[in-house]
Amino acid sequence: MQEIQDALKYATETPLEELLTVSAQIREKSFGRDIQTCMLANAKCGKCSNNCRFCSQSIHHKTDIATHSLLDAKSLIAEAKRAAEYQTDHFCIVTSGATISRRELEQIAEAVAEITGSYKMKMCASLGKLDRESFVMLKEAGLTRYHHNLETSEAFYPQICSTQKWRERYDTVCRAYDVGLEICSGALFGMGECWRDRADLAVTLRELGVASVPINFLHAHLGTPLAAQTPLTSEEALRIIALYRYLLPTTTIRICGGRPKILADQQSKMFAAGANALMTGNYLTLDGFTPESDYKMMEQLGLRTHLLQIA
Repeated sequence: MQEIQDALKYATETPLEELLTVSAQIREKSFGRDIQTCMLANAKCGKCSNNCRFCSQSIHHKTDIATHSLLDAKSLIAEAKRAAEYQTDHFCIVTSGATISRRELEQIAEAVAEITGSYKMKMCASLGKLDRESFVMLKEAGLTRYHHNLETSEAFYPQICSTQKWRERYDTVCRAYDVGLEICSGALFGMGECWRDRADLAVTLRELGVASVPINFLHAHLGTPLAAQTPLTSEEALRIIALYRYLLPTTTIRICGGRPKILADQQSKMFAAGANALMTGNYLTLDGFTPESDYKMMEQLGLRTHLLQIA
């Protein structure tokens, strides 16, 4: 496909400063200076039956993370209150595992209803593989968006996970979309995939009509099969963001996991590369940047969020 060839040439061969200038122009045409923010609640951690080679929460790998069962509704509401205090656009309840039980689903739906009744944030959830009935229940409770990463291209996925097929992930996204939920679905980069894998996934996400694409960079965990994987450079990470902005000019590009390690002191350039959203605060098993530091960075860059209405 000529479009993919052109996109790859643009992302990999354009001098970096020129690439950032053009990508920023594409972002600003669609989103101006507005930046979305989101925060998550690590609602259930560890003991996942899938064997994703990057994941510290898999039962197939020996890592030193602290695990816990599903938080109760009161705890989830407390997490949501903290996110609301930072005026984040979205708050996401995230559970580990291939799916959740009916009891857990009902508990989460109860929390979603309480949160949407109390705060203005839009509610998102990341709960693994669910059926249509479960998605309907969550939507009726007030959920507006479902998060489920495709992780990488269909061609590369078998090198990352053997306990779940890529097509299963794709079908889960389709079921959520079919009941009227917005979709947040993206990838983890730096697992050994090639540039064509990256571009192929971007096109797939565009064809699915995904509203938000989270971009994550591998921060390799000790005890996982990818522990020795060479980290991406900050420049390659910025070029990946630019590739996605080029192929998805009007889609929200959200920078999430791996940002502290991979972008490090270059993180402010993610907006020039095309990002118009970020996850602030901690991630699932790793620390992130504090909301205070993220909002200060955006204020210094002249960007605007709900908390920072800059003239």
